[in-house]
Amino acid sequence: MKRLVFVNNAAELQERLWMGKRVEGALYVDPATGCLTFKAYNRHRGVCRHERLVRKLPWGWVKESLERFRVYASVPKRLNAGELLAALDEHLRQAEATLMGRVIDEALD
Repeated sequence: MKRLVFVNNAAELQERLWMGKRVEGALYVDPATGCLTFKAYNRHRGVCRHERLVRKLPWGWVKESLERFRVYASVPKRLNAGELLAALDEHLRQAEATLMGRVIDEALD
């Protein structure tokens, strides 16, 4: 049995097929026309906005993106409660010092 399949964006789909790429999509019956239709998925990745490392810390890092400063800490479980709190306090102190240094440098420029 032969069926006609209508393809959305046929030229773009054909170009990708001639390049040897696979095309994923949805095959469905269009409710308006009752025809079998293929719609290719748009699998292109968006533009990544990379973060910039501001400072590497003993238990993590401080990074800068377009809108935010991010502070990450990962402390080993082998530390007891006192050592854990002291490590987190020191980590936060270093992150604050880094960010304050950046603010002062930007103010001087």
